[in-house]
Amino acid sequence: MIKKFYKEFNPIMFMDKRVGYVVAVVGLALMVFNSGNFGFAEGFFEGSGLNPWYVTILSIGLIVVGVAISLMDKGGGGKIKHAKEEVPIYEGVGKNRKIVGYRKD
Repeated sequence: MIKKFYKEFNPIMFMDKRVGYVVAVVGLALMVFNSGNFGFAEGFFEGSGLNPWYVTILSIGLIVVGVAISLMDKGGGGKIKHAKEEVPIYEGVGKNRKIVGYRKD
């Protein structure tokens, strides 16, 4: 049952570039709220009893994880085929043709 659950809900399938961006932005927002340099964020975490250093470490971790997820994404964009396809070179006419080599087209 666990194997079936893991196959259906593989966490790697959720690693999308957009998910990485969202995680990084949440980390940046957490860092801004923790800094206390802005009037709207004054004392945002003061009443929670959290040590500001823990929040800073958490926000840096979220930023790093978000950037890593966005860089690990294999999707996006069209696939570019760099290798040229080989085309056969024939010698002879009709049924008597033979392939004598290949060239890259």
